[in-house]
Amino acid sequence: MSAPATGRGGTVPAATAAVSAPGRPLSSAVVVLSTVVAVISLGVGALLAVAGAAGYAAGAWVSPEPLSPGLIGAAMVGVAPGLLTLGRAGTWEEVRSLYLPLVVVMVGLSAVTLLNAGSLRVAVGGPLFLVLFSLGWVPVVGALALASVGCLAAQYRGPAAGPSRTVPVPVPVPAWSRPLLAVLGSGWLGIGAGLLLLPGFWSAFVPWTVNRADAQGLGVWALSLGVGVLASLAEDDLGRSRPALRAVPAVAVACGLLLAVRASDVAWGSGGALSLLALLGGLLVTGVTGQLLLARAGREGAGRAAPGKPRGEAGPDA
Repeated sequence: MSAPATGRGGTVPAATAAVSAPGRPLSSAVVVLSTVVAVISLGVGALLAVAGAAGYAAGAWVSPEPLSPGLIGAAMVGVAPGLLTLGRAGTWEEVRSLYLPLVVVMVGLSAVTLLNAGSLRVAVGGPLFLVLFSLGWVPVVGALALASVGCLAAQYRGPAAGPSRTVPVPVPVPAWSRPLLAVLGSGWLGIGAGLLLLPGFWSAFVPWTVNRADAQGLGVWALSLGVGVLASLAEDDLGRSRPALRAVPAVAVACGLLLAVRASDVAWGSGGALSLLALLGGLLVTGVTGQLLLARAGREGAGRAAPGKPRGEAGPDA
């Protein structure tokens, strides 16, 4: 499944010119929060992923197997590079396909933590490091959840449109790929909603042992991936979805590596395992293909620009 940069008629549009278009100015609060979350995600996510790969369940709550907290950590590591690039954008439209999933993750993980407070390490005890980690997890995740919602509200309280900016010609999602992206996004969204809202039923489809907190934590991440894919589809412009296109293949690779390391923990013959591989593969192909075709559209645009004119100004045949 991919989102190649082709036009509505199926041909690749060359970005031969730039256009002047307004956009909602990007709030500095959104940029700052995204950077803070990225830095925290790199550190905490790496800890959870490495511990999971080594066979230790190092999450904030008690887990029956190390794979679930490890996958949550791998997803945190994978999305961090995309979050660090949000500061390069100038408008809200260029970042919302990644920031909205961030809000889903922060609010969702905070809710899961509160709903499963009885299974937190700080409540049930255990190794001192994990108890302290759990003790820090609760306020940090809660604060980031509130901050993410507050920054989103501040973004929409700001001016609806700023001065027109010179932006690349839009690179729309091709018509033939939209059904594939809709299936990919709906798959992640449906699985995430099922694990989050009905963990007792849907956890049976997870191809390794999980408890309620694990199922809901994984559900939050699946839900956010679905929101990100569908938001990028709604944008209908691969240029504006560039941060999300950077994040999704990194998430797929990080989670895939952990699954490969802990392959003995997974029931590979089950339908759940095959579905997970298909969905991760869809993320990888979507992100990589989208970035490659964006780069190709940019090269074609540069090659067709009229000599002697500033970069981004159309030639007579544009």
